[in-house]
Amino acid sequence: MNIMIPQEPRVVRRDQPMKFGTQFTATGVRFRVWAPYSNGVALKIYDLDITVPMNSQPRDWYEVEIEGAQAGMRYRYVLEDGTEVPDPVSRFQPEDAHGPSEIIDPHQFEWTDIGWPGRPWEEQIIYELHVGTFTREGTFRGVIDKLDYLVELGITAIELLPVAEFPGKWNWGYDVAQLFAPDSSYGRPEDLKALVNAAHEKGLSVFLDVVYNHFGPKGNYLSVYTPLTTDKHETPWGPAINFDADGASVIREYVFASARYWLNEYHFDGLRFDAVHEIHDNGPRHLLQDLAEQIRSSTDGRHIHLMVENSDNEASWLKRREDTTPWLYDAQWSDDIHHAMHNALTGESAWYYADFDGRIDLLGRALAEGFSWQGEYMEHEGRKKGEASAFLPPTAFVSYAQNHDQAGNRPFGERINHLIPADRVRLWAAIYLLSPHIPMLFMGEEWAPKQPFLFFSDVGEDLADDIRQSRKDELKNFPEDMDRGDPPDPMARSTFESSKLVWSDLEKDEHAKSLVHYRQLLALRKEEIIPRLADIGGNAGRFELLAKRVLKVEWTLGDESVLTLIANLSDEPFSGAKISGADQLWLEGSASKDTIGAWSAVFTLDRAGS
Repeated sequence: MNIMIPQEPRVVRRDQPMKFGTQFTATGVRFRVWAPYSNGVALKIYDLDITVPMNSQPRDWYEVEIEGAQAGMRYRYVLEDGTEVPDPVSRFQPEDAHGPSEIIDPHQFEWTDIGWPGRPWEEQIIYELHVGTFTREGTFRGVIDKLDYLVELGITAIELLPVAEFPGKWNWGYDVAQLFAPDSSYGRPEDLKALVNAAHEKGLSVFLDVVYNHFGPKGNYLSVYTPLTTDKHETPWGPAINFDADGASVIREYVFASARYWLNEYHFDGLRFDAVHEIHDNGPRHLLQDLAEQIRSSTDGRHIHLMVENSDNEASWLKRREDTTPWLYDAQWSDDIHHAMHNALTGESAWYYADFDGRIDLLGRALAEGFSWQGEYMEHEGRKKGEASAFLPPTAFVSYAQNHDQAGNRPFGERINHLIPADRVRLWAAIYLLSPHIPMLFMGEEWAPKQPFLFFSDVGEDLADDIRQSRKDELKNFPEDMDRGDPPDPMARSTFESSKLVWSDLEKDEHAKSLVHYRQLLALRKEEIIPRLADIGGNAGRFELLAKRVLKVEWTLGDESVLTLIANLSDEPFSGAKISGADQLWLEGSASKDTIGAWSAVFTLDRAGS
């Protein structure tokens, strides 16, 4: 007779030890901070109504252990001039960026995703989302409620726009004030952990967008008492973060510790690094090299993936080993694929689309090799840009029809379905979801929402006029919008609220049809494309122009099968396409044996050994 004894689910508790911040001891909590610009530091704990001097340690460190300090208590550091500052490695800021920090015991959260191995890179189908506008609630818990929907759609990974603490109640997340605290407007640390845990239980990877190239204009106090920035380099936000001047070693460690923290204490499956071309480092080892190496040596052996945004098209950060695994970074967001396709489908030729105008060859090159620009001179940017990239596999590039930037940086926040007819949206979806790059959807894209995704910020009225003017200045990049009046006020709550998805729209036919289209494409990708991406090598792609606006791209996949795309991006049918001869995977538009219709694309697959 077998007797089943009910057992409690196995749980694990996680934390990331750090050289600074708070650490629980047998009798209390140890506090540690680096403050080279202050001759003394005190610790103020509001719940205990105490302010105690911290002990001076070598190399400008200050430390004190407080018996009786507990999780949930709030504290600040007090500099020698009386300035009170939050902990620079605060795990939570319950009263926003300027408020006191809260002691968090990471061991209080019980993880149930024991044994989660992560997913191989080639399996990723990424869904980029902004927590505050993805659901009406705008919280981490709100995202949990939509995980089943994402699984049914065919998504295998979600990527969160930055969630680190920012000033105010609404923001894209790039005005980061703290590198370790999830923003209180989205929920508490345990809510974010619950989201990651729930995603893993449903087989979803979770990536986090992190910002290490600058801090926002408010809420970060490191510059008051540390050499946070350096005048050696300039960025669009002012002096660069100090990664190569005096005092840089500890500033670098803040970044390294932050990356380890999100991956180990929060169990994220990877990170997307914002605008790494603005991370300036002339030291003996570039921060990006140390960062990737530290991450890969400090996690628990599961699949960890690292993505970069890099406007300089530096293929060298994406190099592969002989076994096709990355040395440092898995992939780069390919703006070249996006910009070339956007120009081809919309005809927009202003802004950063200018260098792609009418250049279908640049689209072919990007689809085949990852980058359109590999060292050539770009007239619009006024510089030579990029490195040779054909040696990289297609999976070294993330492809998309839109993302937060491509919609939100437009003055009126239009999504791609607001700009072109539905049949062209379907065409773009088919091309990027069935190509061998790693696809990324932007939240709601799959059902063509009516809502825009606008730029919004609650950084404060003292900066409001400058931000409003910068948005007006963006209109010069969109001459067709000049007669539409001023763009929505980025500081207004209504702008933030209008960017929230309205999920009830899914019940309407026009949106439901779009959703079915995406589900079918993603199911086909999982069946026919993903199984052939393992071990795909470099120099896998090649392209040719069959006519001025007719493109043929071929990729040799990991199993030696050949995937072929023929796309007619013109208003007229094209004869001579020679579509027959291999198994047809997908037809978007119309085609016959040798003719492909206007605004149509067909994928065929010549299976290895067939």
